[in-house]
Amino acid sequence: MCGRYATSRTPATLVNDFEAELGDLFVETPPDYNLAPTKLAPLVVGRTSDDTFRRELVTAKWGLVPSWAKDPSIGNRLINARSETVADKPSFRSAFAKRRAIVPADGFYEWYQPEPGDDGKRPPKQPFFMSAEGGLGLAGLYEFWKDPEGEWLLTYTILTTSAEGEDGRIHDRAPLIVDAEVAGRWLAAEPWPDALDHLVPATPGELRAWPVSTEVNNVRNNGPELVEPLPLAGE
Repeated sequence: MCGRYATSRTPATLVNDFEAELGDLFVETPPDYNLAPTKLAPLVVGRTSDDTFRRELVTAKWGLVPSWAKDPSIGNRLINARSETVADKPSFRSAFAKRRAIVPADGFYEWYQPEPGDDGKRPPKQPFFMSAEGGLGLAGLYEFWKDPEGEWLLTYTILTTSAEGEDGRIHDRAPLIVDAEVAGRWLAAEPWPDALDHLVPATPGELRAWPVSTEVNNVRNNGPELVEPLPLAGE
């Protein structure tokens, strides 16, 4: 799964990187190196008006709330969407058909579980940060939900896939990346049945990965030091 990531690019950088413009629903948020579910974060969506398609940078809450939900707390359980079932699962199928998004990220965290020691006990999980030069554009879906008072809530989820073999040695699930070449098609508000075939699993075979401090385990900790590589033994 993808349950924590970092995003620190400025609005101007995001607009440039994703060829977007600031949307009416954009609210600037500070750099976040320990972004957890229920937080607000930048999101890139496709919008069409007057037959003109454009990419917009908006701000949304992590944890998708389907339009038919009775209670927005369902979003706490829908931070990720499994690619294997996203086209059919009621919580995601409508968004997958016409509300696809790109989630800007510097990188994301995964926790590796070492093998048990000679005493049979498992060591604590080791967090890793996974990234690429220039940052990532993770595949996401978004929804609008209207509360009883008539206020609208914009939420999103991140698509994941299996990370098998050597590429899956850190974690068995990985988010999916939207390459620039398919970004326009991915953001278009129309069905794309074979869209998943054009996304890239964000695994160690595609990204750089390095161990980081367990300080990231606590969501109250936040700062660029969280993504710094742990020093090698003897340094």
